[in-house]
Amino acid sequence: MEIQRDLILKSFLVESEDSLAQMEQAVLELERSPENDELIQAIFRVVHTAKGNAAMLELQSLLAFAHTLEDFLDALRGHRLAVTRDVSTVLLSSVDVLREMTTAAGEGKDKTTRRAETVLQSISRHLKDVDGRGKEPTHGPDDSAAGPETFSSTPAAATTEGGRTLRVDVSKLDRLLDLMGEITIARGRVAQLLENKEHIDLDAIREAHRFTDTLHTELQETVLKTRMVPVGPLMRQYARTVRDLSKSHGKLAQLHLEGEDVEVDTSVVEHLRDPLLHMIRNAIDHGIERPSVRRKKGKAAIGIITVKAAHKAGSIVIEVSDDGAGLDRQKIVDMARKRALAAEPEKLSDHDVYQLIFESGFSTVSQVSDLSGRGVGMDVIRRNVQALRGSVYVSSRPGAGASVHISLPLTLAMIEGFGVGVGNETCIIPVDQVIECVELTVDEDQAGRREGVLQLRGEPLPYLHLKDHFGFGGDRALRQNIIVVQHDSCRAGLAVDLLYGSTQTVIKPLPPIFKDVPGVSGSAILGNGRVALILDVPMLLRDFQMQASGPA
Repeated sequence: MEIQRDLILKSFLVESEDSLAQMEQAVLELERSPENDELIQAIFRVVHTAKGNAAMLELQSLLAFAHTLEDFLDALRGHRLAVTRDVSTVLLSSVDVLREMTTAAGEGKDKTTRRAETVLQSISRHLKDVDGRGKEPTHGPDDSAAGPETFSSTPAAATTEGGRTLRVDVSKLDRLLDLMGEITIARGRVAQLLENKEHIDLDAIREAHRFTDTLHTELQETVLKTRMVPVGPLMRQYARTVRDLSKSHGKLAQLHLEGEDVEVDTSVVEHLRDPLLHMIRNAIDHGIERPSVRRKKGKAAIGIITVKAAHKAGSIVIEVSDDGAGLDRQKIVDMARKRALAAEPEKLSDHDVYQLIFESGFSTVSQVSDLSGRGVGMDVIRRNVQALRGSVYVSSRPGAGASVHISLPLTLAMIEGFGVGVGNETCIIPVDQVIECVELTVDEDQAGRREGVLQLRGEPLPYLHLKDHFGFGGDRALRQNIIVVQHDSCRAGLAVDLLYGSTQTVIKPLPPIFKDVPGVSGSAILGNGRVALILDVPMLLRDFQMQASGPA
């Protein structure tokens, strides 16, 4: 029976993650449409299911909480209790408690937390106001503890314990099984041809290899497709964040979503969580104005924060925009001059000025709050995005709002790269950051080494020798090449010894010796068994950019 209980618990944890997310969305929608009885019924079904699972698993605290919450929802269903913002807050807090208790159940715990008792106390007061049935908790906190609202401004993480899970369409698994069978047959065909030592048919071997290679490519693509998930569930989590943070800061804001069906690798979704949270927090704090200010400007009292997702050239593009005040160019220029972020910031274009907000510690807010003012939010966004081989930039329309644009690869498991030889090492440069390859003559190298700049078709191009930069061993080739790379608006050249061409590789963790080396983001195993280093182009280019802009 213990084995059966473990299976039920595991299923409960997985299902709860989705059902509680649906409950949270239903509560937020109910707050906007309080007359929608179907939403109340949908919330009731989630709670009733949680109650049934708690009974099966003998989770008494969860069972008692769900039972009381059902009473609360029953009063709403019977229209004995009206849907108000306060009622919505109680329901949202109940979602937090259910998540908390579910997580605890996965850890083998079953107890009523202080937050649960605070919510139970609020529910009891509401029910007492309706028909006198309410009962105060016998061992809960003081009434004063139940007064202030508590907000969950961070989207909930997965509640599952003991490993990550992913729902996969059965048709994809069926195709994987078919491919496994076809590859087994193809391998047998190759082995048979190789065992015929009396008559080796090279043409037949090549054809069998080509067929096997085709099957392998399809297998690889199918496996990657099984990891693809829509970004909608992640994006919808932030509706609660916008609701709670805007209310706690005296503002009104709503979240609009576009492109919820866009699919991306599940690991990319996980890494998007923190950057998106920082972007939305910044939009609420720096972008959306208070209702009185918006009305004076002729805007609607409720601000709009829009999160868009779309596929573009093999990448996923996420845009978080608001219809608030926009960026203040002069404030940014003044702060950049004060902190010596650029030599002459007033001469920079609007685009370049706006990108200065990504610098570490940058903030134009004079007063530190729980939401901003410490100058870490945008810097965190850039570092997290660049760690995922992505790019980020901000645009603004003064008085009309600002947008933060993120571009990321669809998968972090594979990389399309350009292989180069540097001394005794092999390096891989992400192909989407390679602009062109040009030969570096001895005369050009000698002339450029003095200032680290080449003349490429009459334009200056900063460059560096990768062998010298990383301290690789081996001799330098007599004829070298420059790989011109670009990230965002920064372009530079990387001098290499050999060109190996395009390659598709699986990304592996870095060997210990390279873990703390700036400019290296990962590794790959080559066909000859050697380890190649995947270069972190944004990190390398940032050095050039800082040198060009002046001291940081």
